[in-house]
Amino acid sequence: MNLTKFKKLKFQSYKPGKYEIPNLKETRKIIKLSANESALGTSLRVKKILKNNISTSKYPDYTSKLLRKQISIKFKCDSNKVICGSGSDEIIQMLCQLFLSKGDQVIVPEFSFLMYRIYASISGANVIYSKEKNYKISVDNIISKVNKKTKIVFLANPNNPTGTYLYRNELINLRKRLRKDILLVIDDAYYEYMKDKNYASGLKIFKNFKNVFILRTFSKIYGLAALRIGWGYGDKNIINALNFIKPPFNVNEIAQLCAIEALKDNKFINKSVKHNLYWSKKIKKNLEKFDIYSNKTSANFLLLNFNRCKLSAVKIEKKLEKKGIILREMNTYGIDNHLRLTIGNSAENKLFLKQIKKIFKNV
Repeated sequence: MNLTKFKKLKFQSYKPGKYEIPNLKETRKIIKLSANESALGTSLRVKKILKNNISTSKYPDYTSKLLRKQISIKFKCDSNKVICGSGSDEIIQMLCQLFLSKGDQVIVPEFSFLMYRIYASISGANVIYSKEKNYKISVDNIISKVNKKTKIVFLANPNNPTGTYLYRNELINLRKRLRKDILLVIDDAYYEYMKDKNYASGLKIFKNFKNVFILRTFSKIYGLAALRIGWGYGDKNIINALNFIKPPFNVNEIAQLCAIEALKDNKFINKSVKHNLYWSKKIKKNLEKFDIYSNKTSANFLLLNFNRCKLSAVKIEKKLEKKGIILREMNTYGIDNHLRLTIGNSAENKLFLKQIKKIFKNV
C-alpha cells in the first residue's frame, strides 16, 4: 500500500537537554540543572490541590474561564484578551498557523528559543536570524532584516539561552520602528526574576497594543513544568481567531486548578526570586575564580562562557556528568564552548560548586 507522501521538513528538530546519564552508578542521584525549572519546586497551595481527589472522568473547561479570571486579577488585564494553552509552546504554534503562509518571513534573534523557528518553518515561512551583539538582541539588526514579506518578529525578554535582555526603552523603540502590520511577539517567560529598574515586561509596556502579543508560562518560577500550561495576551481579534483554531479541552483540569493556586501564592514567588538572586550571584562570583564567565543575573540560569577557561565546556560537562550533574550543552543553539546552568536548590548549588572546585584542584 502506497501512503500519501508527507512534506519534507528542512529544519533541525527540538532536542531537549539530557535527563539521564548512561553508565552512571544507580546509587548516585542525578542533579538536573539543564532545563530552567523551578529551583524550589511548587508552592504549598499547589501541593494541596494535587493531594485532593480530583475527578478525571469529566472534560475540563475548554475556555479556562476561572484561570483567565485569576490571570486578569493578578496582572490587571482583560480576561477576554487571554488565551490558555498546553504550555506557551502551543500558543506559539497556533500563532504561526494563524499568521503564516508559505513564503512569509519570520525574524528571530540569532540565539533564541528553538520553537519559534521550528513552528514558523512548519508553517512554510522563511526564518531569518538577526545577529546579536555580545549575546544581546540588537534592535538595529532586527530592523535591518525586515522586508515586505515580514509577518512576525519573535523574541524572549530576558532571552533564552543568553540571559541578556532589552531595556524598556529599547523594546518601545523596536515596536516604533517596525511596520504596524508586523506582529511583535514578546515571550515574558522569565520576567518574574527581573529586578533591573530599566527592565519592564512586555505585558506592562504593550498591554493595549493591537500589534504586540505576549507569551507567559507556568513552567518556570511557578514550578508547573510537568503540567504543560501557559498563556498568551493580545488583541481581542487575535484571541478570537486563536480560539477558533485551538484544540478543544487543550488545558487539562489539574493544570488549570494548580495554575490558579500558583498565581495566588505571592509568598512562594518572592521566596523563589530571593533564592535565585542570592545563588546566581554567588555561583557567578565563584565561577569567575576559574575564568568561567557569564551573563548579568537576570533569569533563573547562567550562560557559562569557557573561552578564557583552562578547560573546555565539553570537558567540564563530561566531568560533571560523572558526578551525576547535568548542564545544558549549547551547540544545539549554535553557541560553541558554552554551557547553560539552571540555578538549583541550595543543596544542588552547593554540590555543583563543590564539584567545580574539585575539577580545578589539579588543573
